[in-house]
Amino acid sequence: MIEPIIWDENCLKLLDQRLLPHKKEYMICRSIYDVAYAIREMVVRGAPAIGVSAAFGVVLGLKEGKNINEIYEILKNTRPTAVNLIWALDKMKGAYEYCDGNINYMEKVAIKLFERDLEYNRMIGKNGLTILNDGDCILTHCNAGALATAGYGTALGVFRAAKEKGLNIHVYVDETRPYLQGARLTTFELMEEDIPCTLICDNMPGFLMYQGKIDKIIVGADRIAKNGDTANKIGTYQLAILAYYHDIPFYIAAPLSTFDFTLENGNQIKIEMRNGNEVRKIKDTLISPNNVPVFNPAFDITPGHLITGFITEFGVFNSVKDLLNNINEGGKNGD
Repeated sequence: MIEPIIWDENCLKLLDQRLLPHKKEYMICRSIYDVAYAIREMVVRGAPAIGVSAAFGVVLGLKEGKNINEIYEILKNTRPTAVNLIWALDKMKGAYEYCDGNINYMEKVAIKLFERDLEYNRMIGKNGLTILNDGDCILTHCNAGALATAGYGTALGVFRAAKEKGLNIHVYVDETRPYLQGARLTTFELMEEDIPCTLICDNMPGFLMYQGKIDKIIVGADRIAKNGDTANKIGTYQLAILAYYHDIPFYIAAPLSTFDFTLENGNQIKIEMRNGNEVRKIKDTLISPNNVPVFNPAFDITPGHLITGFITEFGVFNSVKDLLNNINEGGKNGD
């Protein structure tokens, strides 16, 4: 199993995803500033992984003697779209207030968040089996695997669960320009796990759907509003439209921590804008005029009505409203 995040008492080891798939190397984070850099520069990426890393960043900041409010602000301002970052920081801040700043207790809380992410991802994978059939060909976008979480994956967690059950599935992976998370990371994970996959360019999914080669689409998410509008890697929206046109089920796989019930719709989600050189270049190779203007949003918003269902640790739901009703009913029953 791929280990993207390793906690070693006084340091956080993050598998440097900028170097994959050709080189496996860990960045050693010994301070909160190292963790902030790792999140901002995409050493670590993926909403759940960012949240877990930030939790350990809080511990490192406390061990450096920093104030919890200062720690919160340093980490909060690294990347704006993924809600798991704020979710984890709020959990850690609440724990800090509860334990009056006891560092040992805070470390245990961070470890628990790490372990729960693994547990919930496995539950997402198991629940996702209910929408799969033997022989399915599934399209995924970006990377929602072990590398994007504590170590199992959301969308790719469903594929892992399918393999563990013995289902015969095939995964089509689009390259996911401009950062190439699909080409570099998702194919790397699937081949490590011996899950059959095929890499395609970002402009090929429509033709594959037209040919009847895609049975389902399963992707991850960075933030989901109350009405189901979902922020995910740029390019997700167009896949949802193509899926709608071709009558192909389109699923989001995400833990509850990715849902932001304070936002009524996707218009309230802040979209991160990134450096234009990510588009002008592939790695260090310039592929366009070096001064051409670039528009480079990291995410787009897929309207909730285009989404067939949400695969969560609680089950698979047709809407966020159904998910909330399930949670509320569970609370009433003492679950």
